[in-house]
Amino acid sequence: MKMKFVALAVSAALLTGCNDDTQTVEVIKEVEVAKEIEVVKEVVKEVVKEVPPTPVTSVKNIILMIGDGMGPQQVGLLEEYAQRAPNSVYKSKNNQTALSKFANAGHLGLSLNAPHGPTGSLVTDSACSATQLATGISAGSEMIGLDTQGNKVATILEKAKAMGKATGLVSDTRITHATPAAFASHQPHRSYEDKIAEELISSGNVDVMLSGGARVFLPQDVASNEEVQKQLAELGMPSGVYKKSKRSDNENLVVEAKDQHGYALAFDKTQLMDVEGDKLLGLFANSGMADGIAYKKCQQDNSCTQPSLKEMTIKALDVLSKDEDGFFLMIEGGQIDWAGHANDAGWMLNELLKFDEAVEAVHEWVKDRNDTLVVVTADHETGSFGFSYSNYNTPEAVPLPGDGMGDALYKPKFNFGALSLLDTLYNQEGTFYDIMGDVDGSYNFANSSAEQWQTAITKHTPYTVTLEQAATIHESHETNDDGHPLPHFEDFSDFYVYGTEDFTGKIARVVATQQNVVWGTGTHTAAPVPVYAFGPEGITKQFSTLQHHVDIANKMMAALGVN
Repeated sequence: MKMKFVALAVSAALLTGCNDDTQTVEVIKEVEVAKEIEVVKEVVKEVVKEVPPTPVTSVKNIILMIGDGMGPQQVGLLEEYAQRAPNSVYKSKNNQTALSKFANAGHLGLSLNAPHGPTGSLVTDSACSATQLATGISAGSEMIGLDTQGNKVATILEKAKAMGKATGLVSDTRITHATPAAFASHQPHRSYEDKIAEELISSGNVDVMLSGGARVFLPQDVASNEEVQKQLAELGMPSGVYKKSKRSDNENLVVEAKDQHGYALAFDKTQLMDVEGDKLLGLFANSGMADGIAYKKCQQDNSCTQPSLKEMTIKALDVLSKDEDGFFLMIEGGQIDWAGHANDAGWMLNELLKFDEAVEAVHEWVKDRNDTLVVVTADHETGSFGFSYSNYNTPEAVPLPGDGMGDALYKPKFNFGALSLLDTLYNQEGTFYDIMGDVDGSYNFANSSAEQWQTAITKHTPYTVTLEQAATIHESHETNDDGHPLPHFEDFSDFYVYGTEDFTGKIARVVATQQNVVWGTGTHTAAPVPVYAFGPEGITKQFSTLQHHVDIANKMMAALGVN
């Protein structure tokens, strides 16, 4: 009996998106069997379901970067400068910031940041905000590592340490300042920096600490005690770092850190590059570290003695990444906030660039990894900063070639700000505090003159002011407890709360029209802040929403596998 077999297979596949739960492949087979005059047709349908890879929902490492005071307006300033300033330093980088690299490759969201819950407040300070980012619970204003009732709460850093992970804190302010302190200390008020220093050293919870703030680690008589000075100098500490103390006792926490707690020490850029070990304390300034403008200058002439935020970040990553169990690292660009408080847009831009350098270092380290979550955010916005249009120096009428103009000239009614102003901000030679220091180093402006203010502004900024404008800076209607004049504001005077330091806000007002910049406060605002998340998709996509800082903390802890 003659038999012939003919087989024909036809398949069709329907593929769903990579984030769907299943992948369905439909296969249809038609088989014809011929047996002399008898024909049998058989159709077989097979459905095969392919299960996609399980999403990654946990990581080995977390890097949290906080641009203190970096609201959406500040990010806008950085991006406008990078992309559109005629002489942007980002031209060699395709006009792309490191922040935008994380935005493009990861997820972007917003976060509310005020004291959380029904008993909270409208506006946060750095201590409360950082505590909420560190603990995932509501916190009270100005408290460090405590809940709203004053109870100690374990932070994500402390929980990571309990899991056997390495931990680190990096800041360009002081290591005992509110933001770094909130991740590894528990105090009733942020001003207890001497006690915060003791806790950071003795707790054993922080392996790497790199920042300024040596003054609360040094005995109270350090300025006059030659024996202590000699001891510190032998450890490698420059005299400018140990010049004074803010302690009320004779504890030497630097020596204790080395001898009792096993920390290797570093006090300048060279020492930091050379130091080895898995526990590291770096104190590079007596108080805050060099500002962004001073850093720009020392870079230009290769004279920097302090490490940059970027260099501290790289060192921390080198040390912490040696731990096979992983690590938690918090990095703060803290002087964005300081510039915002000073209403100093030029300084603020330079701080944003300094922070973005550190972001770039993290991006380079993490870009090809799948075991690390990076979150970049701010604790709050500072200054209510913004570019604005004005009726100062309005443009002249000019002809345009377009066929819609007819005989009309192009003449906007207002000054909307030339892009060249971005270069002018970057090129500022000193901070507004430098201006004040030139006029009177003690900030007692009782006998200051308009000529002094005018000269100092010309020296440190690209702006020129008239003597009439300069005279408004030192206008005062009251004094502080030391008898020093306080600045007089015609607007929002109750929102300038830092005494003689707030003469910076008066300087801001006399140069404002030349910058197209306005400020609303000398303190913070409640603006939602940006959140950049980079890492495994299964984790980072949940940050692409409007959330609160307590949510960010809980998402990070879940990713790290801590309760």
